[in-house]
Amino acid sequence: MKNEKIKRLVLAALFMALGQVLPFFTGQIPQIGKMLLPMHIPILLCGFICGWRYGAAVGFLTPLLRSAMFGMPVFFPTAISMAFELMTYGFVSGFLYGNSRWKCMRALYRSMIIAMVSGRVVWGIAQMALLGIGEGKFTLQIFLAGAFFNAIPGIILQLIAIPAIMLALNKTGLVPFFKENGKEVRSHVGK
Repeated sequence: MKNEKIKRLVLAALFMALGQVLPFFTGQIPQIGKMLLPMHIPILLCGFICGWRYGAAVGFLTPLLRSAMFGMPVFFPTAISMAFELMTYGFVSGFLYGNSRWKCMRALYRSMIIAMVSGRVVWGIAQMALLGIGEGKFTLQIFLAGAFFNAIPGIILQLIAIPAIMLALNKTGLVPFFKENGKEVRSHVGK
């Protein structure tokens, strides 16, 4: 039990570090970073692998720490609203997947899609709270563009990369998929 807690803590630190480093690959072109959402992938993985508690904590702290250390994302309103968005990603992905009857690709996709939609809604609520609503402030058009339309490449990347990573971890035995009785599923992962 103690070893499992240490393992999750170490993995959570790894995911937080990835959340700090991955945006550097798109940092020279902010528009690319806003489209590919590189900080979101480690947070979703943290929720799936470490559970909702670690996923929520890492999700909340990662953008704030990155803002404090590197000045990006800008603290107000971006890092603050991202903290709530990523906290939701980590919480929802970890909670739904952790409480799924089966740990399989179907449960992974269901949890990930619900987490992505929930996180974007929370981001919109945080933006409204920080910026206000109305003319010249946070509008429905800004919400739809920022949460969905501009993020389509990142959403596609997440829908491909995260299951691929989880499938690779399943094949190594590090994060096994299994049916309700705890029996591992290796040959029919998607069922």
